[in-house]
Amino acid sequence: MATLSSSRQKALLRKYARNLKFLMMVGSICLIVYALPKQAKFSYEIQEGRIWNQKDLISPYNFAILKTAQDIQNDKKNALASITPIYQLNIGVAQQLLEGFRNDLEIKWHNSGINDKQKEKYIAAGNNLLKEIYSRGVLVLNPKYQQGRQGYPITILEKNIATDKNTTELYTKEQALAYCSQLLSQRTDLDKAFLLDLLQNRIQSNIVYDDKLTARLEAEVLEGISLTHGMVQKGDIIIAKGSVVNDEAYQKLESYKKAFEDNARINGNPKLVLMGQFLLVSITIALLMIFLYLFRRDIYDDNRLVSLILLVITAMLFTLSMAIKMQLPNLYYIPYCIVPIIIRILFDTRLALNIHLLVVLIAGFFVPNSFEFAYFEITAGMVSIYSIKNLIRREQFLISAVIITFAYFVAFLGISLIREGSLVSLDWIGFIPFVVSVLLTLLAYPLIYLFEKIFAITSDITLIELTNTNAPLLREMAFTAPGTFQHSLQVANLAENAIYTIGGNALLVRAGALYHDIGKMENPLFFVENQSSGFNPHDKLPYEESAQIIIRHVYRGIEMAQKANIPEIVIDFIRTHHGNTRVDYFYQSFLKNFPEKIINENTFRYPGPIPFSKEAGVLMLADSVEAASRSLKEPDEKSISNLVDRIVKYKLDQNQLKDSNITLKDIETIKEIFKRMLMSIYHVRIDY
Repeated sequence: MATLSSSRQKALLRKYARNLKFLMMVGSICLIVYALPKQAKFSYEIQEGRIWNQKDLISPYNFAILKTAQDIQNDKKNALASITPIYQLNIGVAQQLLEGFRNDLEIKWHNSGINDKQKEKYIAAGNNLLKEIYSRGVLVLNPKYQQGRQGYPITILEKNIATDKNTTELYTKEQALAYCSQLLSQRTDLDKAFLLDLLQNRIQSNIVYDDKLTARLEAEVLEGISLTHGMVQKGDIIIAKGSVVNDEAYQKLESYKKAFEDNARINGNPKLVLMGQFLLVSITIALLMIFLYLFRRDIYDDNRLVSLILLVITAMLFTLSMAIKMQLPNLYYIPYCIVPIIIRILFDTRLALNIHLLVVLIAGFFVPNSFEFAYFEITAGMVSIYSIKNLIRREQFLISAVIITFAYFVAFLGISLIREGSLVSLDWIGFIPFVVSVLLTLLAYPLIYLFEKIFAITSDITLIELTNTNAPLLREMAFTAPGTFQHSLQVANLAENAIYTIGGNALLVRAGALYHDIGKMENPLFFVENQSSGFNPHDKLPYEESAQIIIRHVYRGIEMAQKANIPEIVIDFIRTHHGNTRVDYFYQSFLKNFPEKIINENTFRYPGPIPFSKEAGVLMLADSVEAASRSLKEPDEKSISNLVDRIVKYKLDQNQLKDSNITLKDIETIKEIFKRMLMSIYHVRIDY
């Protein structure tokens, strides 16, 4: 079977990109709808202690008023208290132990040293004591029912005939032995120690706790507990407008909600519910795609990035749906802020906020107290995005977690005060789910790494690692081409300050600046910043060859970066930092020395492309300005200002910045920053 070539596969993917995007959208919508709970949505928000601002709520049908969980718990407690534990009377135990006593006495009598004529007296005394004890009954007290009391009521079954007694009317083994000791102390004609030794082995429980029968009775009583109290008749007012939602009204509303959902589940059309969910989710996904099309066309055109975004959204809503179906004690345990953090790190702030709002809107239809939920999660999501606006250190994740926790706390406190109207009655335990949610949000860190590897995306975290000067390529450049390394550091500082001021990814431009000249490591001495001895190898080469060596550092830089697995977004800075400009020094030298020769100008021109982003454009200017500033013999304010103006004008005249989205206002700002920084570098004193 024939296989498609790599180029053919890419061509097919480009041809059917729109169809593939549509299939991904439909697939995501179907997965979300499939996972969502299939039930009608109750129309009202119920908040205890608030004023009912809706119209009078009239019951459309009869329904029972559910008891509160506390009422049910109290009923269970009272019901269990009404059950007395069941004990079984074992008649055969007494006879067996009486016979055992007689046998023990026969065995130990010969060694007792007591006159044989006394034997029958001992047998009679022991039998009488045992018969008296067993006629009253011996049992083991159960701590479950005793609960620190001296005694507790029980029911004794003897041949299925029940008798109610209290354990104080019966003996425990210890009490029976104490009774025997007391009576034997009054018999001076008997050896008390000998007889007690025989009796203690023959006093056992003849009334035994029946665990199974007692448990069965308790279960029957619990099953008989009513879960409701009272009814609301059809046409009755459940709650009037302007009324306070007190405990009674709140329970009626909760009961109506349960009746509504049960009625909708039985009488409602599940296909219509499904259609409603499909429409809601479809609108949300469509709004997301419209946002990408209008404001982030670069992401919209890349199905790989679209698939990642849809995956994150689908995974979060699927997790929420599973939590609802599994009846998680509190839905705030779910780390909703993980979505905006991941999208912010991998993409940008606007997209992160947009996606977070859409996810919360969908989730709000399926969680209780939708408004409170939306307030908690929208504010926390916004805080999480703002807290990592510029990710330059790893510990910002922990700082962000602390800030999100504080935002949750403020929102929790505010909503609780509105609801309760008192600090004393605040349920501080209810804040624990938010803390757990924030801790789970830290899972964003490994997930970002995973998404980077799977979808070949470069996040700020990766850029932080790349800008570490101990990275392999940078370390090699510091030893192989120290002058180029210092030049790259200065360019990074210039470009980073400029892009930070005009708006852009400062971390990206710094990474691009540090790696833009790595190709010079192949022939470091052919570049002036690495020539320390005054020897210039270009002096012995034709101008065309010298130009090609200079131009080759772009090709070699791309090859080195790709071999070292540097992200493409950084390699683009290597490609574009010279655009398609000429190597003017060698070009002009050739024209001056060989005016009669015809030369192809492309021999002296970089391959391009020109910068196609604001960051790449700023880097091009910073690279040219920094390199040219080294040629200033007496750098002062005027010479530096003229130099910057001349180089920027040259780049503009050569149309090198037309695709970089840099405005004229940005150009003026960039020039001012370059001038100020270069004067600081060369210690120029400004007249004032």
